[in-house]
Amino acid sequence: MLSKTGNRMPFLGFDAPPIALASSFSFLSSFISISDLQCQQRTPCCSQLTWSTNEFKEWAQQGQGGLPMQSALPRTYLILVGYLTDGRQEDKEKLVAGCLYVKDNTGIIPCELLHFELEWLESLLLFPSWSYIPQTDQSAEGYVEILVDPMPVNLPKEVPDSIPVAYPASAKPLLTSRFPCKKRSKLTVGGELARLGPLLCICHKTFFFLFLKCLTSAVWVPVLVQKPNQLAWRYILKLGHRYTVTGLSMSSLKKSGQRMFVTGVSSCLLPYCAEQVREQPLDSAWQGESTQSSSLEVAEQLSDSLEVGVEEERLGSTKESKIISYVGTITKILNVQAGLFLLDDKVCLCLAYQQLLNSARGLRPGACVELIDVHLLQKPLVSFPFIVLGACLSSTVVLKSFSRLSTPYQPPASSGNLYFQLLFRYNLGMPLYLWLVSLLETFEERFSYFFGRRRLLLSSMHRNPGAAEKFLVPLLQTVVPDGEAARDIYNEILAKIHQCPLQKYLTLNPPCQAPSLSAVCHMAEQKSWEGFSPSQLLSPLEAQHMGTQELNRRLAWSYCTLSAGSFQPRLILLGVLRVSSRSSSLQLQDKSSTLPCVISHKDGIPFAHTALIGSLLQVENYQLVVERFLQTDFPSWEQLANLEHVREKKTSVYVHFYFEDVQVLHAAEGQIQKGLKSGNGSSLRKKDDDSLTSELETPEAKMLKLEDPKPDTHRDKNCQKGQSSTRRTSCVSHLFLVTQKEGLMLRNYQLPREEDGEGQELQHSFQATVLWLGRPRLWSHSRDSGNLPELEETSCDGEEGMTQQEALLLFMGKSLRWFPFLHLDGLYRFVVPHCSDLEVFDKLCFPPVPANFLSRSSCPLCLPVQDTWYLQHETWISCLTEHQLAASSVLRGMDQRISSIPEVLSNSFTGSLVSFSGEIVERTLCASPKNEKPSVTLNLQKQKGSLLASDHSVKLSISVASGSPVVVDVYIAAAYLQHFWGLLPGAKILFQNLERKISRFHNVYCIYIASSCVSIISLPASHLPFPSSPAGEASPPSLVFLSSLQPHLQHLPQARILCHLSCVLTLSLQWVCSLCSSIFKEGRCTRHSPPCPSHTGVRQASARVLVEDGTGEALVLCRNQHVAAMLGLSLLEWEALQNCVQSRGRVSVQHGEATGTGCVEEPEDLIACYLRSLCRSPLICRPILLDFSLDRKPSKILQPTPPQLRNFHCGEVEFVSQVGPRLSLLCLNVEEVEQEALSYLNSERIRRTSSHCQEGATA
Repeated sequence: MLSKTGNRMPFLGFDAPPIALASSFSFLSSFISISDLQCQQRTPCCSQLTWSTNEFKEWAQQGQGGLPMQSALPRTYLILVGYLTDGRQEDKEKLVAGCLYVKDNTGIIPCELLHFELEWLESLLLFPSWSYIPQTDQSAEGYVEILVDPMPVNLPKEVPDSIPVAYPASAKPLLTSRFPCKKRSKLTVGGELARLGPLLCICHKTFFFLFLKCLTSAVWVPVLVQKPNQLAWRYILKLGHRYTVTGLSMSSLKKSGQRMFVTGVSSCLLPYCAEQVREQPLDSAWQGESTQSSSLEVAEQLSDSLEVGVEEERLGSTKESKIISYVGTITKILNVQAGLFLLDDKVCLCLAYQQLLNSARGLRPGACVELIDVHLLQKPLVSFPFIVLGACLSSTVVLKSFSRLSTPYQPPASSGNLYFQLLFRYNLGMPLYLWLVSLLETFEERFSYFFGRRRLLLSSMHRNPGAAEKFLVPLLQTVVPDGEAARDIYNEILAKIHQCPLQKYLTLNPPCQAPSLSAVCHMAEQKSWEGFSPSQLLSPLEAQHMGTQELNRRLAWSYCTLSAGSFQPRLILLGVLRVSSRSSSLQLQDKSSTLPCVISHKDGIPFAHTALIGSLLQVENYQLVVERFLQTDFPSWEQLANLEHVREKKTSVYVHFYFEDVQVLHAAEGQIQKGLKSGNGSSLRKKDDDSLTSELETPEAKMLKLEDPKPDTHRDKNCQKGQSSTRRTSCVSHLFLVTQKEGLMLRNYQLPREEDGEGQELQHSFQATVLWLGRPRLWSHSRDSGNLPELEETSCDGEEGMTQQEALLLFMGKSLRWFPFLHLDGLYRFVVPHCSDLEVFDKLCFPPVPANFLSRSSCPLCLPVQDTWYLQHETWISCLTEHQLAASSVLRGMDQRISSIPEVLSNSFTGSLVSFSGEIVERTLCASPKNEKPSVTLNLQKQKGSLLASDHSVKLSISVASGSPVVVDVYIAAAYLQHFWGLLPGAKILFQNLERKISRFHNVYCIYIASSCVSIISLPASHLPFPSSPAGEASPPSLVFLSSLQPHLQHLPQARILCHLSCVLTLSLQWVCSLCSSIFKEGRCTRHSPPCPSHTGVRQASARVLVEDGTGEALVLCRNQHVAAMLGLSLLEWEALQNCVQSRGRVSVQHGEATGTGCVEEPEDLIACYLRSLCRSPLICRPILLDFSLDRKPSKILQPTPPQLRNFHCGEVEFVSQVGPRLSLLCLNVEEVEQEALSYLNSERIRRTSSHCQEGATA
C-alpha cells in the first residue's frame, strides 16, 4: 500500500486504509514507519501537520525565548500512525517499567505524552503533531514526544452506567481496624487525587502509590498500584482531579504494620462522575476484614534493598528544608546521569532520590516542569552555586510542556549507574551527594580520555569495581558511619509526619578535593607567592652586608613545599603515570596537564617499576614542591620591600611521594608485571578484589601508553626479514645488569649509519654500561619472559665471554623515557616486540669489529637503544638467591663501591671519581668558579626550559645524616639542573661518579661532570624549617677544647668553646660599592676608570682576634655583626660608628702580632684613635662563649708544626706549657658569659678534664 507520495505505509492490521484520515493534511506529507524513523532520522525534528507556516514560526520563537542560543526544532512533513501500547506484549521476559510506546509492524519506539486516555491504550492512533528526539549517541534509538492528542481510528470503550463507591472518609477506618474477618471482598474507592508518587522498580517489580482524598474533608487513603497493566495509569492521573479505583483490597507491611489499599488484576481506573456513582455502605464484614499480603513481597524487598546507614547529623546548626511547589523551565542539563537539571538558570532540580524509570524522556532544555512538594535546600554544599530543589518519594514531578528546541536526548544509564548506586548504598544526604557528583564529574572528565567512560565507572554490582568506585568508596566510608538506621521508604511515602533524607541537612564543607592537574599547579603556584617577600629569603643581618650581585643571586632560586593538608579542603592527587622522552622525567597526567613527579621507596631502593606506566594512581601523602625563580635588580637590602625591582617571576612545580603511598586505581591493561613482586620487598597496595595480577603486560600495548600514541613505522629492518607467522606474538629478550649509568645531558653522538653529521645540533642523551647475561631468547609470547632462566645456566669453558659480554648502551630520542627507571645494580630485560631474530642486538652494535674480538671484554660494544624496545625491570643484584649467584659467578662482587663521606674527606683517599650518599644540609646558588674550564654544554646558550643563568652553580652541602658534623660540598653547574628534581634540604641523595677535588686551602669538594649521576633516595622530612636554613632542628653546638680539635678539625663544621679573648689583632670598617665593591665614600663610588654609576653603598666589617681556653690558642676571623659583639658595642653605638666611617670610606687599625697581615692603619684619625684605644682596652679582654667553624680559606696557609714550649706568667709565678699551633677559626656567634654561667661551664670543663685524665691513666 502506497501513500500519495509513493512511500510504502506500515501494515497496521485493519481493513480500512488510513489514507482518508490524512486527506485533509498537506499533499506534501508522507507516511513514515517506526523503523525508518529510527534508522534514517539522525537529528531532532518536528511534524506539525495541522499548523500553518506562521503558526509554526510563532510556536518555535516562543520556545527560544528563554534559550536564545539554541535553535528551534526543524519542521518536517511526516505522518505517524501506530498503536499506543505499554510494551507488555512485545517481550514477555522484559520488565514492564510503566512507559508508553508507539508501534507498527516495523518496530516500536518509546513516547511521552502530556495527556493520556486509557481508551487509547492498544488502540490505533494517528499522530498529527509530534517530535522525534534522537539520542546523543547516534547508534542508540530516540523517542517521540506527542505534542497534540492523537486521533483514534476505532471507537472508545463504553463506561459503566453506575458504580458503587466508598469515599476515603468511610474507607480510612478499614486501614486502622485490627479485627479479623471471615469474608473477603473487593472495594471501590473514589476521591480527589491528593498526591502521586513516582514509579519505583525494586527487585524487578514496578509500582507506584497514589493518594485519594475525601471530597468533603482532608482524610486520605493510600493506594498501591503494582499490576503491569495498570502502570500506565500514571500518565492519566492529575493532581486535583477526581478518580474512582475499583477492585481494591487491603494489605499491610510486616515490619511497620502500615496498611494500604492494593489494586488487583480486575481493578479499573475511572474518572469520577457524580452522576455515575453511588455511595457504597460498608457492611459488618468489611469493618472486620483481614488484611491481605499481596504486596508484602514487593514491600519487604523494597525495604531490604535500601537497608543502609543514614547520614549522621554532624555538629553545627542543622537546617530543615522547606517543602514548596515550583514551576520552571529546564535551561541546562547539569548531569543527567546524576539526575541534576538547571531550572530558569538559577535553581538546581535533583531527581536522584526518585528512580528515573522513563529514562528522563522529555526533560530537555526548554521543557517546562511542575514540581509539587519538593524540598528547598539553600547552600547544601559550600562550592555549589545554586539553590537545590530535591524531589523525594513524596514529591511529584509533572511535565507541563515539551521543549521546542533542537536539543538531543541523553538518557541516564539504566543499569550500573554509579551515581545512584553510591547514593542508595550509603544513603547520602543532599550535601554529600552533590560532593560525590562533583568528584565523579571531575574524575570522568580527567581520565575518560585515557580509559573510556565505561571502564572508569564500572560498578561492583556485577563485576570488579572500576577506578571511580575504588576512589570514592574509601572517601564515603570516612564520612558516612556504618550501622545506622536504614532509610524508611514507607514513612517517606505513607507517614503523616514526613521523614526523608532531604528533610534535614547541614551545609557541607568538602573534606577533600581532587582537582585537575592544571588546577593543582595553579593552586600551588598561587600559594607559593601568597605573602611572599624577597626579604623572607635572607637574614637581615646578612643581607645588609651583601653586594648587588650576591644579593640578587641569593634571591634567584628558592622553593616551598606543600602537603595535602596545605590546601583547604585536603587535596588528593590523581594521575596517569607517564614518562616523557622530552624531559626524561616521570609525570602524572590527566586531560588538562602533566605534573612531573619523583617517586622513591621508603627502604631506599630506587624506583624502577616500568609496569606502572599507564596506570591510574592515587596519592594522598606527598610533597608538592614549587621552585621559584626570580630575576631581580635590587641595589641593596634596603630596597627589598620594593617589588618594582622584581623583573620576572617563574615557577616550576613537581611532586615527590613514596611508592608505598600509591593506590593503583586502574592498572595498565588491568595487569602488573612480575617486576613489581621482585625481591625488593615492596609491593603494590591491592584492593580486596585482588584485581591486580602479576602477569607481564605486552610490550606492544605498553608502547601505546608511554607518550606517542602512533606506532613507529621505522622499526628495525632486521626484525622484518624472514619472519614467520608467529612474528606478531613472538618477541626477543635479553637480560643485562647495569654496572654504570651516566647523567642526561647534551652530547655530540653521531651514529655511523647516519649521514654526515656536520652542522647537526647536540642532542640530549645518556649512556649506560651493562653486562649481558646469557644469550638472547625467543619467546612465543611476551608473557612467558617473566622468569630469569639466564641465571640458571651454567656457562662452559670458553663461552664465558660470549654469554657475559659488556656493552655500552646509547639512549637517544624516545628511548630517553627509560632514564628514570634505569639504576645501578639492577637486572633488566630488553624486549623487542614483533621480532624473532636472535641476532637483532648484535646486528645493531657499532663500530663493527671482527668476530674474534667479540669475546674480549676489553672491547665493549656500542648499542643504540631503539625506540620500539621495551625495558622491563626484573630484580636487584642484592635480591638474587645464592643459587642464582652461584650459577652466574660473574655477578659476585659486582655491587658498585659506595664510599662514605668521611672516606671521601680522608687524606688517604686516592680515587678521582667517587660515589656516596648523604643528606642535603644546605642548598646555595653561587657563581661558577672563574678558573673552572667550561665544558661544551656550558658554552651553549641558555637552554630551553632552563630557569637559571648558565653562569651559576648550585652548592649542595651533604652530610652523612641529619645533625652529623661531617659535611662535603658538591658543585653542580646550572646547565645540568634542568634534569634534576628533588634537590631539597633534608632529602637523601645518591651521587655516582662525582669528581673529587682538593682546593689550594686543602679542602675536599666534589663537582658534577659528564659521567656523574644523581638519584633521590628519600623525601625531606615534612617538618623542614625555612627553606634557606639547613634541614632539621638546629641543636646547640657541642662544647669542646681547642687542644682536642687538631685531629678532628676537618670533620667538625661547627662547635663551641668557652674561651678568653686575649686581644684584637686587626680591625677594618669600610663602606664598599654594592655594584663594583670599590670604596664607597661620601655617598658615591670612588672608582673613576671607568666611572661607576652606583649610588648605593654596603657597610662591611672584619676583625681578627686571638682567643685561648687554657688548652690552646686560636685566631678567629669575625665579620660584620660579629665584630660589634666582639668589641662589646651596643646596637646604637655600632650604628653611630658605621655612620662615622661612611664619610671616610674606610678605617683600619692593627695591634701587636698583626704586623704584616695586610691591614693598613689610618694615621691620626679620630675614629681610628677611638678604635685603637677600644681594642687595647682591658674591657675587651673577657671570657666569651664562641660558636665557630673551620676557616676553610684563611688569609695565610700555615704549614703543620709540632707543639712548642711557651712561658706564661701569673704574678710572680712563671709556668711552662706545651702549646700547639694556632688554629684558624671562623666566628659564627658570640655570647657574653655571666658569672653564674661561667662558674657552671668551668666546673663542667674540670669534670670532663679529670675524667679524660683518668681514662688516659687507666689505658
